[in-house]
Amino acid sequence: MAETKFDLIVIGGGPGGYVAAIRAAQLGMKTAVVEREHMGGICLNWGCIPTKALLRTADVYELFHRAKEFGLKADNIGFDLDAVVKRSRKVAGRLSSGVSGLMKKNKITVIDGEARLEKGDAAPKVLVKAKDGETAYTADHVILATGARARTVPKAGLEPDGKHVWTYREAMVPKEMPKSLLVIGSGPIGMEFASFYHTMGADVTVVEMVDRILPAEDAEISAFAEKAFKKKGLTIHTSAGVEGLDSSASGVSATVKMKDGKTETLKVDKVILAIGITGNVEGLGLEDLGVTIERGHVVADGYGETGVKGLYAIGDVTGGPWLAHKASHEGVICVEAIAGLKPHPMDKTNIPGCTYCHPQIASVGLTEAKAKEQGHALKVGRFPFAGNGKAIALGEDQGLVKTIFDAKTGELLGAHMIGAEVTELIQGYAVGKTLETTEAELMHTIFPHPTLSEMMHESVLDAYDRVIHS
Repeated sequence: MAETKFDLIVIGGGPGGYVAAIRAAQLGMKTAVVEREHMGGICLNWGCIPTKALLRTADVYELFHRAKEFGLKADNIGFDLDAVVKRSRKVAGRLSSGVSGLMKKNKITVIDGEARLEKGDAAPKVLVKAKDGETAYTADHVILATGARARTVPKAGLEPDGKHVWTYREAMVPKEMPKSLLVIGSGPIGMEFASFYHTMGADVTVVEMVDRILPAEDAEISAFAEKAFKKKGLTIHTSAGVEGLDSSASGVSATVKMKDGKTETLKVDKVILAIGITGNVEGLGLEDLGVTIERGHVVADGYGETGVKGLYAIGDVTGGPWLAHKASHEGVICVEAIAGLKPHPMDKTNIPGCTYCHPQIASVGLTEAKAKEQGHALKVGRFPFAGNGKAIALGEDQGLVKTIFDAKTGELLGAHMIGAEVTELIQGYAVGKTLETTEAELMHTIFPHPTLSEMMHESVLDAYDRVIHS
């Protein structure tokens, strides 16, 4: 008979859930993971990884078109969309199977099925519905890591239909390349898809309700990004909203209320809804247990505690930032707290965020506006990609690195970047923030030459009027 009693049961096998399970196993806990669909969750199967595979294709495709710039010849450039999608799915499948392998390696029991919770003794009882019926499981601790899904608009004509109006799932597996595309929402998901489809030849329009794209980013970076995207040929409407969508065999007619209050009709082949995500909190029995849910997400503290005995929550189901690495780190913190190791609680200002469009965008910590709101006197430094030798050699001389310091203490409050490979560079500042570094340590750090990372150094120097190459 299969084991039904565990030290820890994790509901959800995404980046938060499977990492929590591995850490628990390392600490000697008998651990199980309940997963209803794919190990690896949305990130590995329908999010982070397959989208980056698509965007890599777009980057290479764009470079082919710039061959002459590098002294190369490339004629009759084209693409096989079916092969592009297959590569993306293959990459996702490889990593998903890898997670399954990690479960076996760490002797973690994987239970296939859909879970719901009922009141129990030490922790809620976990009931798992599978093909062969429902089985009850018990544990001393239960971690909820059910993730999130695309938010939809409860308005006639704005619901995704999978044919003409897509969520991220349909957008990742197109059967044909649309000639024209409307992206509703300009957060990271929206701009990554806008970037991919535009590079692959679609005429892309982005509509954003607030007054700038990528509204969570520093305003200066958002402005730089909008200018760069418009230069590439994307059409962007900010302070605008989609009032309705009318789908037909020939495509979609979108009614858009523009910034000036006037209404326009846009005709496109496809529409992508990218207006955010909402937590997977339904059907779990959370309300009966007394779990607090706000705006579609479970409320939990810096250690994942929900206030219900033995029940914890981590990752996207607990709200933003909706990032895989945030979920993974929360999983480790939660498990170590359960084990009595007394970890530091989650500090969201140390979570880096990355957007993999072209140009790339990355940030960590406070924006300039947020830092001022909190009462900090600031020292702000900037350095352009145009002043960096490696960026010029790469043919990627458009970008900016911005650093924000507390003028009194020298504390690094935030760093914001746009340009080539900034999603890799940002970790340098993330490490610095975690170590509570000041400008002095960063100034005395030796950065290798020629590298893009030198711009990080120069930006710090600029904040204190010591910049060398600008």
